[in-house]
Amino acid sequence: MDRSERFYKIQGMLQNRGVVRTQEFLDELEVSKATFKRDLEYLRDRMRAPIVYDRHEEAYRFDMGVADQELWQLPGLWFTAEEMQALLTMDKLLADLQPGVLSEAVAPLRKRLKDLLKSDQHSADDIAQRIRILAMGARHVDPAHFRALSTALLSRRRLRIRHQRRQSGEVTEREVSPQRLVHYRDNWYLDAWCHKRQAVRTFGVDAIESATVSDKDARDVAEETLDRHLASGYGIFAGSETREAVLLFGEDRARWVSREVWHPAQDGKMQLDGTYLLRFPYAQEPELVMDILRYGPDVRVLAPDSLREAVATKLRAAAALY
Repeated sequence: MDRSERFYKIQGMLQNRGVVRTQEFLDELEVSKATFKRDLEYLRDRMRAPIVYDRHEEAYRFDMGVADQELWQLPGLWFTAEEMQALLTMDKLLADLQPGVLSEAVAPLRKRLKDLLKSDQHSADDIAQRIRILAMGARHVDPAHFRALSTALLSRRRLRIRHQRRQSGEVTEREVSPQRLVHYRDNWYLDAWCHKRQAVRTFGVDAIESATVSDKDARDVAEETLDRHLASGYGIFAGSETREAVLLFGEDRARWVSREVWHPAQDGKMQLDGTYLLRFPYAQEPELVMDILRYGPDVRVLAPDSLREAVATKLRAAAALY
C-alpha cells in the first residue's frame, strides 16, 4: 500500500468508525508506528486534516470543534471525474465573475477551492492548466436582466418582459410569473407561467431584451406540474404531450452513442448487425433535430414521420448550399 492509499485509508477509517485506536491503524495499514506517525503529521500539517487524539477514548478521531470536519476531504488527485469537473467548473465561474457586490465575498471561496485542488505534488494552477473545462455555445446574458429575473423569482413577484423568438425574430411582450431559472448546456433559461398564454413556458434568458419587476404577486405552479410539463420530453423545450423518437445509429457511431444519455427514460439496444437502436420521449422538435443533424449520415430517423421529415428538410436545405 503506497502513501496515497494510506492517506485515503486513514480518512475512511475515521469517517466510518468515529474513533480509531493506534493498533487498528497499524494492523490495517500494515506499517510501523513511526511510519503511521509521519503520515498523521503530514495529514495534519500539510493537508489540514482536523485529526485529534482523544485521551479518554485512547484513540484518534476528527475534531468535533471544527465546523467543517465532516466535509473535510483529501485534496488533489483523489477526486472522481464528477468531483473534479464540479470543482474546476466552480473555480472557472468564480474567476470569470465580473466586479460587483460578490467580488470580495468569493475570494475566500476561491482560495478554499484551490486548497481542495492542490496536493503535495501538484499546485492548483498546474491542475487547472492540465485539466480543462470548456464551455461551448454559451450566449451572453445581460447582467441587469438576470438580476431582475432572479429578484422577481426569489421575491415571488411577476415580471414584464420583452422576448425575442429565435426562429422568427419577432419580439413579444409578456407578463410572467417566474418559477425557476435553469442552467442547461451552458445557457440560462427561465421557466415561468405566462399570463397571456395561461400556461407554463420556457424563455431563453439571452433572448430577453428587457425585464421589469412588477408589484403583483407571482402565481405559484406546483413542482409536479413543472416537472410534468418540462421534464417529460427531450431537453429544455419539453412539454406535457410527448412522442417517441426512434433513431438507428450506424456501426461507426454505435459504440459511442450507446454510452450517451439522451434522456433519463431512454431505451437503447445494440443490434446484431452492430447498429444501435435508441428510443426516448420528446415533446418539441427544434433542439432534437439539431442534435440528430450532428451525426449526419451516421443516424437514421425511423419514427415518427414528422421528425423524420423535419430532419430530411434540414439536410436537403443544407445540401442545396453546396
